[in-house]
Amino acid sequence: MSTTTAPTTDERGLARVAQTFAAFTEKWFPDAWVFAALGVVIVSVAALANGSTPAAVVETFGTGFWDLTAFTLQMAMVVLTGYVVATAPPVARLIEALAHLPNDPRRAVAFVAFLSMSVSLLNWGLSLIFGGLLARAVARREDLSVDYRALGAAAFMGLGAVWALGLSSSAAQLQATPASLPAPLLEITGVLDFGKTIFTWQSMVSALLLIVLTTVIAWASCPRGASVRTAQDMGIDTEDLPEAPPERERPGEWLEYSRVLPVLLGVITLGWLVGQLLEKSAVAVLSSLNGYLLVFLVLGLVLHGTPRRFLMAVQKAVPATAGILVQFPLYAAMAAVLTKAEGRGGETLSDHLSSIFTSFGGGGGFAVALAVYTAVLGILVPSGGGKWLVEAPYVMQAATDVQMNLGWTVQIYNMAEALPNLVNPFFMLPLLAVLKLRARDLVGFTFLQFAIHLPVVLLLVWLLGNTFDFVPAVQP
Repeated sequence: MSTTTAPTTDERGLARVAQTFAAFTEKWFPDAWVFAALGVVIVSVAALANGSTPAAVVETFGTGFWDLTAFTLQMAMVVLTGYVVATAPPVARLIEALAHLPNDPRRAVAFVAFLSMSVSLLNWGLSLIFGGLLARAVARREDLSVDYRALGAAAFMGLGAVWALGLSSSAAQLQATPASLPAPLLEITGVLDFGKTIFTWQSMVSALLLIVLTTVIAWASCPRGASVRTAQDMGIDTEDLPEAPPERERPGEWLEYSRVLPVLLGVITLGWLVGQLLEKSAVAVLSSLNGYLLVFLVLGLVLHGTPRRFLMAVQKAVPATAGILVQFPLYAAMAAVLTKAEGRGGETLSDHLSSIFTSFGGGGGFAVALAVYTAVLGILVPSGGGKWLVEAPYVMQAATDVQMNLGWTVQIYNMAEALPNLVNPFFMLPLLAVLKLRARDLVGFTFLQFAIHLPVVLLLVWLLGNTFDFVPAVQP
């Protein structure tokens, strides 16, 4: 583990500011669960101030607490399936081969950033582990002297730039899954499949531009010469020693070590997927969160080869899901108090917040205000899906009132949601465990990305928002 505790003397400007910010957040920011619990208390007090009775507040809290049990499990499975696929032996061999493609330190950092972002469009959990293992593999090369901190920051770019514009976007997945949508939100937005959110040309252009921008920044900001700190300089062992399953001890374990079951389940899943594609459009199939998770879970099983190896990977992945499992019920309760605890005149807190956003009017003003609000709130509530559950009722109502396209409103949120990840260490934790680094080792690089991304994202949401027409919600 790196023992860096303060900015080094050769750091200047944004890098020094970023190191100071990272040191502050590591020292003073509590766990994200504490912020979620505090949010429930603040929202409850605000509801009382709005005229809601104590009985109404506690009732909505209790009844709303488990409203999103299915979505909570689904988001935990996004992390778990990504981890399982990333640690499979065939993926490890692919990572090792990819690590030997760049022939220059700066190109290596840019390459890691590009692949991390590309993989995050499939699954952000996969991107974190894949990027971390790729950074370690590059750092093991004896023919390249690459700054390990820059490699680590590049590995995080999938979650810091474009993850929410991909298939595992929590907000887009929720809006496309009617069974997971809370009733108040479903009434406002209807179901928005991927064709209205991440598969719009505006969203895909935004993703492409952000990938190119991020890759260029990663290349340009890679330290050179005396400023380079390799993994060896930092005393970090980057050797990966794969853990082999224990020897079989009893006859009843033979199926655990057999490749038969994974192959059969893989064939069954492939048959189901083909049937789905024959019956429905590709967009409808990809918009199915349950189907997406099924494919990734079975893919992980097939890639690991045997049930025993698969279950070992699952056991390692489970701790990474803990934050989601204990935070999302609090977000659900918070959303319930916001939307259901009526105060004076029958208005809820969600109604009041909606009117604030409506005051910005339509078009660019609304888009920029929403993006800035989302980015600021994301520093305190680092959860794309959980925060959307809280924001969506009043944000989407305001979007309807000012006639902003609802699908693009989701994408405004998605682009802005990634920004706080570049300065808040919370989502770096799984990656840092793989890299054996501290958040402050990476934040100097990620803060530079944040400083450049922020105006670009605000410009994109404003300009591209003007290319949409308003489409009223359609109930399923």
